[in-house]
Amino acid sequence: MSGFVAGLCVAVLPLLAAGFWLGRRTARPGSSGGLGTPVEHATFQTLHTASLAAPPLRAGLTEETARRSARRLRTLLGTDALCLTDQETVLAWDGVGDHHRTEIMERLGGPLETGRGEAFRLVCDEPDCPLRWAVVAPLTVEERVHGAIVACAPRESAVLVRAVGEVARWVSVQLELADLDRSRTRLIEAEIRALRAQISPHFIFNSLAVIASFVRTDPERARELLLEFADFTRYSFRRHGDFTTLADELHAIDHYLALVRARFGERLSVTLQIAPEVLPVALPFLCLQPLVENAVKHGLEGKTDKSHISITARDAGAEALVVIEDNGVGMDPGRLRRILAGEVGPTGGIGLSNVDERLRQVYGDDHGLVIETAVGAGMKITARLPKYQPGVHSAAGRPRQ
Repeated sequence: MSGFVAGLCVAVLPLLAAGFWLGRRTARPGSSGGLGTPVEHATFQTLHTASLAAPPLRAGLTEETARRSARRLRTLLGTDALCLTDQETVLAWDGVGDHHRTEIMERLGGPLETGRGEAFRLVCDEPDCPLRWAVVAPLTVEERVHGAIVACAPRESAVLVRAVGEVARWVSVQLELADLDRSRTRLIEAEIRALRAQISPHFIFNSLAVIASFVRTDPERARELLLEFADFTRYSFRRHGDFTTLADELHAIDHYLALVRARFGERLSVTLQIAPEVLPVALPFLCLQPLVENAVKHGLEGKTDKSHISITARDAGAEALVVIEDNGVGMDPGRLRRILAGEVGPTGGIGLSNVDERLRQVYGDDHGLVIETAVGAGMKITARLPKYQPGVHSAAGRPRQ
């Protein structure tokens, strides 16, 4: 990650230099509009244009993202034409002279193979076409060439060659961010699959055994428990959406606890205090259920008397505060730290490290789990869920901005 941040800094600084060059090229006395000197005004315009070009590129290099960013990039360089290519075709052309597409692709073999930029003269028989030179700079991510940015101009210019090279480096950083976003998505999906795999087979077998025990003595009760089991497994293994709502997660927890109570009877009591206003809050899928399963496991393990679990969710301004507490055997804080660091297998704490990691990935490190415990003192787990977070929305809802 430190290498990536360094790369980002390296890519931003050349944009400032490009802004200075653009200011020297386009500034006019009195044109700053109160934003400072002409050079400062041009630098601001350069960075603003770059910020508008960045979002499409964060989705990767496709025809659609190239089309949406090409005009901004051409404005950034101040050229008559600009195109973005992958390794096989021109994805988008902005400006005049798009009849040069075939010629440019025929000349890109060297730069795409070597990863080094170059400039070459364009051959054109159309008298009205202003394009005479093309400057090529490859777009690379992790030393692999994905495509190229090509700026076309009426004349050869050493300044344009350097500017195109720096803009290409900036575009490459955006493509690297897109790759990181996709890797993050794949990682979250893999973690959800791992969490599903951690759903205890003993819980499944015990639930089915409990249901079977009621088949003859209380068929209606067996039917109800079978529906609870079906709803719980359907939710746990659903395939759409990385996020859910607090209401849906608590509904799945209710199904889970119905099966647990059917097995343990009066040995387990549960209280819930849920503020209605936090029910629509979006959160990572399968985020709270593993915490409740952990509370059940450690609340009942090694105890002969009654165990109690409390689940509260309350409004805390910009956040929803969810607390899951049990009066079980607790845990040694040192062992807990090792579990959260991934140094202990999942049997040490069902899903704790998984949930903590995903909360930090989605909301930041300051939103990891807060766990209070000691041997024989039970466990209290607190999760802080921002009500509004860009990109966090349930599959059925609209994005929460």
